This record gives sequence, C-alpha cells and structure tokens, in this order.
Amino acid sequence: MSQRVISNVIEGRPLVSCKKGTTVRDACKLMTEKKICALAVLEKGKLVGIFTERDAVSKILAKGLNPDTTLISQVMVSEPQTVRAAMPLIYALHLMYEGNFRHVPVVDDDGKPVSMVSARDALGEDMVRLERERDRMETLINPMS
Repeated sequence: MSQRVISNVIEGRPLVSCKKGTTVRDACKLMTEKKICALAVLEKGKLVGIFTERDAVSKILAKGLNPDTTLISQVMVSEPQTVRAAMPLIYALHLMYEGNFRHVPVVDDDGKPVSMVSARDALGEDMVRLERERDRMETLINPMS
C-alpha cells in the first residue's frame, strides 16, 4: 500500500459543517446537497462534534425521533477523534477501524478543522486502477468503439 498523505487526499475538498443548533433535517439536507456522508459540527470555529448518516439512521430513524425538532447537539458524536493533514492515510484508516467509524475530521497544526477524511478515500487509487482496467477491457472487446 502506498504512503498516501491525508493532505493529498483532501486537497480541494472544503470542510462542510453545521452548528449545534441545526436541526437533523437541515443537516441531512446539507449532506444530500453536498453529496457527503458526514458533517463537522463547529461552534466559534472549533470542532465540537461530528454528525454522520449512520447517526441519522441509528439515532433518529431507528428511535422514531422527529428530525424537524431534534438538534444536532442531541445526536452528534461529541469531541470526535481527529487527524492532522500531514499524517499518512493509513493512520486515519487504522483509527477508523479501531473505533468502528468511517469519518475523521482533519485539523491543522493549531487544531483548526480543515476537512474530513473517510474510509472510502482509501479506495481512491484502487478505483482509478479499476476504471483503467475496465477501459482497457472495453477496448479489447470493442476495438473500433
């Protein structure tokens, strides 16, 4: 496995966040709009939590809570573990595996949140290789296309 660094993985990927007072419905709408599966929860620029699709399913839907009245502060994971952008991606993946979660906020050297890394990011290089192989096979099967 290559030694990809988190900063390379998250390059050009801004942090998407909400505040503790955001309703679950509004948070889910934001995640849908941005096509992401996790939000950083910030207060005064500091990371105070994380809210994920898994939280929406297990803490809202499964328990029958109203997403229009339930606030993120009631269901977020408080004080989530973080990684720094200069760390290898494998470190973040190990942290996710050990903690049984799929997203980790990325912070700079001052602890300021800058992005989010996910278990899916590990598929990056493999997905590129798979797409190349698929294209190569397509060319072999249909050389004139």
